[in-house]
Amino acid sequence: MGNSDETKGKVITCKAAVVWGPGQPISIEEVQVHPPQKMEVRMKVLYTSICHTDLSAWKGENEAQQMYPRILGHEAAGIVESVGEGVLDMREGDNVVPIFNGECGDCSYCKSDKTNLCKRFRVNPMKAVMVNDWKTRFWTRDGQKPIYHFLNTSTFVEYTVLDSACVVKIDANAPLRKMSLLSCGVSTGIGAAWNTANVQEGSSVAIFGLGAVGLAVAEGARLRGASQIIGIDINSEKFIKGKTVGINHFINPNDLPNEKGQKAVHEIIQEMTKGGVDYSFECSGNLEVLREAFLSTHDGWGLTVVLGIHPTPRMLPLHPMELFDGRRIVGSVFGDFKGKTQLPHFALECMHGVVNLDGFISHELPFAEINEAFQLLADGKALRCLLHL
Repeated sequence: MGNSDETKGKVITCKAAVVWGPGQPISIEEVQVHPPQKMEVRMKVLYTSICHTDLSAWKGENEAQQMYPRILGHEAAGIVESVGEGVLDMREGDNVVPIFNGECGDCSYCKSDKTNLCKRFRVNPMKAVMVNDWKTRFWTRDGQKPIYHFLNTSTFVEYTVLDSACVVKIDANAPLRKMSLLSCGVSTGIGAAWNTANVQEGSSVAIFGLGAVGLAVAEGARLRGASQIIGIDINSEKFIKGKTVGINHFINPNDLPNEKGQKAVHEIIQEMTKGGVDYSFECSGNLEVLREAFLSTHDGWGLTVVLGIHPTPRMLPLHPMELFDGRRIVGSVFGDFKGKTQLPHFALECMHGVVNLDGFISHELPFAEINEAFQLLADGKALRCLLHL
């Protein structure tokens, strides 16, 4: 499409990656994208990347969250094409990134310094329509069938419509190619180390699961001066990348002997650290791993941060009395960053080289090759595959 003057207020026909059913090949096809309504933004997506949450949704792993046809994707960067009535904090042409965990700025949650959740626009995998009219802004090319939204964002499309609470304006000079990583993975991991755990200089850290989020946790811990960063993953190839973000010890549970009496991972970590780590981060979405992460922390003050997306309806693998040993466990959404308030400053820090975003981009492909990109992630070969639209 041309510039925003030609498209403003009009239905745009453009390419999207549409999922028609669980595990079905993603179909690149033309869709209709309707104009933004009150307090909505239509964004031209220039770059988007794939996260494990997209992979899980594509497979339909959580039956309660299945909804098709749907446009997935929640990591992206681009520019504002047009804004709906009432949007005052951004305008056409602004550099923006979408956020799945929105911030309206007005509710009691947004006004609290104790949470980064929002009453209306927090992360919600069940939400598949816009809040204004409970309808979609995406339709099939013939205009006959609605296509559902995903995680407040839906970025696997050339133009997307979002609630303005889920769009963050960033610096006009920001390199958009890298900024998509701030929509989820890097912000979630670094924020978990900085905001949720508040990792201290000289402390010890264990990270269970070395995907993009786990490696971002390591980067955050390294930048905070952690003296010992232990990485745990069943894919030994992840260890090579881990060294570049400060991980100095590795454990592959599959390499440990299975004879009776063999030490568990948490026991090995307890020995390595003379009592356990100060902070552990669970990034795998596996309950057995979560228990190992919890037990790997130091008696008296250890903190475990849960970042993995866990299937329902299984419960925490802890006995309440285990919390009387002083270990704590807490979840973290979007690294406890308040998206619209705090992300612009974090983007500036990344622009100034505080965080090496390039290190998280393992592959780059044209948007048309999105199925190959999903396969790279499913095979454990990709950290972030950046798709160019």
